[in-house]
Amino acid sequence: MSLRERLEAQIAQAGPISVAQYMTAALHDPTEGYYATRPALGEAGDFVTAPLISQMFGELVGVWAAAAWQMMGAPATVRLVEMGPGDGTLMADVSRAARMAPDFLEAAEVWLVETSEPLKAIQQRRLGEGPRWAASLAEVPGGAPMILIANELLDCLPTRQFVRTAVGWTEQLVGLDRDGRLAFVRNPTPAAGLLPDAAEGAVYEQSAAQAALGALLGGRLARDGGAALLIDYGRDRAGFGDTLQALRRHLKVDPLACPGEADLTVHADFPAVMDAARQQGAEAVILTQAEFLARMGVGLRAEALVAARPDKSPMIGRQLNRLLAADQMGDLFKACCIHSPGWTPPAFEDA
Repeated sequence: MSLRERLEAQIAQAGPISVAQYMTAALHDPTEGYYATRPALGEAGDFVTAPLISQMFGELVGVWAAAAWQMMGAPATVRLVEMGPGDGTLMADVSRAARMAPDFLEAAEVWLVETSEPLKAIQQRRLGEGPRWAASLAEVPGGAPMILIANELLDCLPTRQFVRTAVGWTEQLVGLDRDGRLAFVRNPTPAAGLLPDAAEGAVYEQSAAQAALGALLGGRLARDGGAALLIDYGRDRAGFGDTLQALRRHLKVDPLACPGEADLTVHADFPAVMDAARQQGAEAVILTQAEFLARMGVGLRAEALVAARPDKSPMIGRQLNRLLAADQMGDLFKACCIHSPGWTPPAFEDA
């Protein structure tokens, strides 16, 4: 029985499930979930992330991490953590760039937080046995400052969806149509809780998982010191909209069409993440990806690459445009920094 058939049988017996529950099953079901069985990154896969677009992205994140360590007072031990490390390309680029600061690499204890066994195997082949792996951030030891990076992690965390109707907010659920197939349905009971005012038809997304991660990071950084850099596509202010999408072979498909066979994502809710972190005693600031990379010197890095390989100039120009242009990743993607009080990490000083 396929994952779709199992979900349909479950819903037929117990009733509709939330969008968050559906996302969790589609992405993480142990036998057929997307990340548990068939994550496909890169041009030949289902989607491409910034580290796969250009080495410049990961190199500048590595420069940022080393500079942040120095601004923290160069502690003798620092946990260098990546959550959701994909195929290991970002950490490989971070480590290569950080060679310019050998004392940082000496102090850094590298941890990769990964729940996907297929991706963990790919990471091990790329990075060797140097890093340590954990299934959750809670498994990474505390007691030392932490520098954490996460690229396109928040968008994979499950969210609930609510729709404003003439009688108030109601939750959008995943149920069955007349033919017994997966379909979006509305909960007949108005949603409880405090939801913002909005026009009829508005969709409001609420991710307890994203907020929980913000709180976890905020509490740990406030206690142990350090900084977290979260880069993702999403909003930097509260808003409305249905952002649930499924990608398969770089094309958008119906999110309910093939659970487990496509990557499901939603926009990162940075305001909720930042608020949760601040409530735990941390500080939080945000820039667009274009602003962050520009402040970290991506233009100079591109010039250096072109000088070294003039024949690659057109390709490097295309990569730079994709990372920075407002109609590409530059504005839609945000760089959010959560950090311990009393200092501001590089690039974010006047954000």
